Amino acid sequence: MRPHRLLPILAGRDRDGLKALAAAAAFRGHRYDELCSAGVTFAEMVHERWLRSDTLDALQRHRDAGDRTVLVSASFEVYLRPLAQLLGVDDVLATRLQVEDGVATGALDGPNCRGPEKVARLHEWLVDRSAVRLVAYGDSAGDREMLADADEAHWVTRDGQAA
Repeated sequence: MRPHRLLPILAGRDRDGLKALAAAAAFRGHRYDELCSAGVTFAEMVHERWLRSDTLDALQRHRDAGDRTVLVSASFEVYLRPLAQLLGVDDVLATRLQVEDGVATGALDGPNCRGPEKVARLHEWLVDRSAVRLVAYGDSAGDREMLADADEAHWVTRDGQAA
C-alpha cells in the first residue's frame, strides 16, 4: 500500500484498515498449511499461558449445562479454530484469510469480524436468532453490538469482573 493511502488509516484509527494491512504484511505469500501449523502452536501457547481462570470457569459452566458455545472474534480464524478445539468450543466465527492455490493472498476473506459483523455472522450461524437464548461475553469496543443483541450480556473488565 502506498504511504499516502496508509496515513488516513492510521490517523483515523480505522481498525478494519489496520487489520487488512496487518494481514497483508504478515500472511501474504505464505502457504496456508504452514500458517495453520503455526496457528496450532500459537493456540497451544495461548491455551497454556494466556487464558484467565474466570473465563475458563464461565466456559466450563456453559459446557456443563449443555450449551452450544462459539468463539466470535476479530482475531484470525487460523489460530482460533485450534484454540476452540483445545477448549471444547463448538464453533468459531472469526476473521478469515483469503487463500488461493494453498497460499494466503494477504487479503481478508470477508470483513473483519468485529462490531456489527460479529452480529451478522452470529445470526447467520444461528439461522433463527429468535429460537435461542443468547448469552454473550465481551471485553472490547468491537463487542458492543454483539452484547447489545444478546439476551444476557456480560461485559468483562480487565480485572476479570463481569459487569
